[in-house]
Amino acid sequence: MSKDKAGNTFDLGLFKRLMRYTRPYRLTFIGVAFAAISLSVFSSVRPILLKYTIDDYVLSKDSHGLLMFVVYMTIVLFLEVISQLSFIYYANWLGQSVIQDIRVKLFKHMLSFRMKYFDSSSVGILVTRAVSDIERIAAIFSDGLFMIVSDLLKMIVVAGVMLYFDWQLSLIVFAVLPLMLYATRLFQKAMKKAFIEVRKEVSNLNSFVQERLTGMKIVQLFVREKEEYEQFKVINEKHKKAWINTVWYNSIFIAVVELMSAITTGLIVWYGGLRAVMDGASDLGNIFMFIMLATMIFRPLRQIADKFNTLQMGMVAANRVFDILDTDSKIENKGNLTAENLKGALAFKNVRFGYIENEEVLHGISFEAKPGETIAIVGATGAGKSTIINLLNRFYEINSGEILADGTNINEFTIQSLRSQIAVVLQDVFLFADTILNNITLNDPSIKEEDVVQAAKDIGIHKFIKSLPGGYHYNVKERGSMLSSGQRQLIAFLRAYVSNPSILVLDEATSSVDGHSEKLIQKATDKITKGRTSIVIAHRLATIKKADRIIVMEAGKIVESGTHEDLLKQENGYYRNLYEVQFLAEEAI
Repeated sequence: MSKDKAGNTFDLGLFKRLMRYTRPYRLTFIGVAFAAISLSVFSSVRPILLKYTIDDYVLSKDSHGLLMFVVYMTIVLFLEVISQLSFIYYANWLGQSVIQDIRVKLFKHMLSFRMKYFDSSSVGILVTRAVSDIERIAAIFSDGLFMIVSDLLKMIVVAGVMLYFDWQLSLIVFAVLPLMLYATRLFQKAMKKAFIEVRKEVSNLNSFVQERLTGMKIVQLFVREKEEYEQFKVINEKHKKAWINTVWYNSIFIAVVELMSAITTGLIVWYGGLRAVMDGASDLGNIFMFIMLATMIFRPLRQIADKFNTLQMGMVAANRVFDILDTDSKIENKGNLTAENLKGALAFKNVRFGYIENEEVLHGISFEAKPGETIAIVGATGAGKSTIINLLNRFYEINSGEILADGTNINEFTIQSLRSQIAVVLQDVFLFADTILNNITLNDPSIKEEDVVQAAKDIGIHKFIKSLPGGYHYNVKERGSMLSSGQRQLIAFLRAYVSNPSILVLDEATSSVDGHSEKLIQKATDKITKGRTSIVIAHRLATIKKADRIIVMEAGKIVESGTHEDLLKQENGYYRNLYEVQFLAEEAI
């Protein structure tokens, strides 16, 4: 947000866009508005009843009339309470309904983002937008917009009552209002800038804490606790200073309002009392009424400023949320073909790609895989192996060339149907804080528990799962922390197997597991690759000897291709040298 935009007291365009989300709740919106009107009317009636009670019944000592007016005031107070209750409840209900719709839309939008967006965006900031910023939007309705409207209505009605009963005392009150309005305007401008800074520091704090908690193992392994602690103190200090600025502006404003309110009350008592003494008129009820009415004008004015702060914070939060909703970071899903029961024929034809503009990672990659073939891809770190997998799943768009599945360009398939035909087992397995069963099925209702059990038996890991407390209903906690890396890999293999893919991808699936787990994984690999096209990326060459073809990559190019035996026959070949180095290293161990 620019400084110029930040300095504006109100963004009407943004407000109109936000109000569109209230359309499904039009009746509730009207009901809240009616409750606000009723509240302003009933609250203004009480001072009038007090005036008549004092002038007509207290001073004349009429106990019967006094009792009758006390009953009237009780009824009005009851109606005011009912209006207040309805107003607060339904304003909050409307706010929560609106943010429910916005949060669902935001999450759905983020689900469609391409991987490039997440590569360059902080997860902590995205969480802040989806959680705390959206809660700020709810406050626009519960504590901001409707409260402001209600207070404005109350002030208008009160001003009308004042003018009707005594224009002279009214002028005393109105003479102070311009000063109050000017102070309020200055306060609003200062507070909006302060709240923009607050939201920025909240995002930074959330991002820092989430990343450090997620990466706590690295922090402790490299003994960086002290440095991270010091860095956190700096960020937290900035967060505190941002909030202190808002407290400072509030303190000044409230003090100014209270001072002006006290001066106004003193002037009403002085002028009303002086007039009563000089004219001999009984103005006692009028004075009491105007003291109450003046308070009812100044208090809402102060509250309007407070509520306007809430409104401003909500508008700043809405602007941040809408920035994400307006982000066009989707993979173009223009395909209209449904990928069903693919045979598994794959072809990369002169594919060029770079994560960063003008920095290619793949330099014209071309290869084919026949249905049912197992293709292994090897090469040094950074050679572009995993990039091939990302492009096959359309996580990124290629710069040029084409990728074919069963002879059809994958761009012609819908993204969802294409990815449903491809199962990927990554080196770094991600498990949700849920049961093993739900982590395998990913809550797909079409996959039954008995199907999962049978699949586990097929690939030889049923015994391992049953050995866990609760078996398939064992909760693996966040990121699968209750399981070893090898066990997580086995769960990932089963997840891929039950999805019954046409194409299987194993990306460094055995690079960080123990010997026992590797044997289980190798057995699982043999089972799930049988009869389907498979792409296996591996550093450990012993695991890919059975591959139908091995593709050797270096610096984004294919330098060798052939079977294990063929590649070993090449004198000074890249694959042969790599294999001999690994073989000698294993012998030494």
